[in-house]
Amino acid sequence: MKRYDLVPGLLGAAAGAIFAASPAVAADSFMDVGKQAPITILINASPWYNGFESVVNLYEEQTGNKVNLDVTPFPGMLEKGRSAVRDPSKSPYDLININSTWTIEFYKGGFLDPMQDVDPNFQVPKEVLTLGDAGCWDDAKQFRTCKTGKLMGYAPNGNVELFYYRKDVFDQKGLKVPVTFDDVLANCKVLQDPPKSYGYLQRGEKGDSIYYDWMAYMLSYGAQDVKDAENGDFTVTINSPQAKAALDKYIEIGHKCGPANAGTLGQGDLIQLIQTGKGMQAQGVVAAFPNFDNPQKSAVVGKIYASVLPRATADGHPGAAIGSWVFGIPKNASAEGKKGAIAFSKWFLTYKAQYAYAEGGGIPVRGDVFDSDLKKQDKFRWMQAYEDEIPYGKQVFGYAESAQVTNALGLRLNQALIGELTSAQALNKAAEDFYEIFQKSGRKTGKIAPLPE
Repeated sequence: MKRYDLVPGLLGAAAGAIFAASPAVAADSFMDVGKQAPITILINASPWYNGFESVVNLYEEQTGNKVNLDVTPFPGMLEKGRSAVRDPSKSPYDLININSTWTIEFYKGGFLDPMQDVDPNFQVPKEVLTLGDAGCWDDAKQFRTCKTGKLMGYAPNGNVELFYYRKDVFDQKGLKVPVTFDDVLANCKVLQDPPKSYGYLQRGEKGDSIYYDWMAYMLSYGAQDVKDAENGDFTVTINSPQAKAALDKYIEIGHKCGPANAGTLGQGDLIQLIQTGKGMQAQGVVAAFPNFDNPQKSAVVGKIYASVLPRATADGHPGAAIGSWVFGIPKNASAEGKKGAIAFSKWFLTYKAQYAYAEGGGIPVRGDVFDSDLKKQDKFRWMQAYEDEIPYGKQVFGYAESAQVTNALGLRLNQALIGELTSAQALNKAAEDFYEIFQKSGRKTGKIAPLPE
């Protein structure tokens, strides 16, 4: 398997999963997909990459078919995907991995072949998580939905963030797993002792890091970006009182419970702080969990446990933002490459392949794998938290302007966190950014009253 451009990257789920009980992997052989031409996949360097690499190796071993991986840092994925699907001759990739917030650009532009246009018999197994219908597109409604839209792709992972904590320290100090963000702050008073230990870690780095981590607050506090995108109402609501409450709480926890450089904390930093024993509580993608039990890199093997994310109120719900990706087939890929991509996809979505994917450190996308015997193993002690949280999962920014909108939001949130702007100023500026973006794209848009500054 050819691999290149491999460097540490960033991360990259609503529910709809079927969590049916299933036995362990049977002794029968893996799916036979026949002899296929070699394919090339554009894949992101991420916490779950090792699991994906292991399952690709298994695919090659089981089928004899070759897979080349172009492993690319998160910031370079969108540009490579855009260039590939616009290549006037042929896409260099037969399968491209697209962040769910970028998918609309590819769907709306007609750059991907619907999966069933390539193979009318292709079906996503019913056990696979729907992940907020991110892999479907209704061109008439200009919205992602599998009810009336075409199947454009499927998720190779189902990331949501979980709450991580040092169980040994909690037991020693008599602390309880927090239910609310206020409970997090209460625990922080006991746990925060910088630079020896930090009471709560969350990403604050400008861009995708901060906006995604803030989603845990925004969704739980009942805030939203626009009024009703599915039905064409793009009235901007990002500067609502609920959004301000969410941002104020995020900033309070960041300052009281995190390191001094909270505004530059990225995913690699967060994982490292947990691995070195300095992170007592944290929120992070589920794909990061195998790093904590890696004896070659972690000083806290067996000590990190997982639970659902904290929420705004005890009777509320966690803000589980979906951080999934979508595998799609470029329209300008070769006929042989498209056929090979379908074959790999069929194999990859089988129970046996997904079971092996989980064993290799990946995040499976089949509900029956989560309810297999794996869940009983200490190595997979995160699975119950995932099952408990995934029903609350929600796709965000599911429209064509999502890349522009999230870039603007990532800047404004960071300015608020580091004190350049107040929370009200930051959200009002984000609202103006959103409004200008939607005006330029011809959306039916508007604004709510600005927050008092």
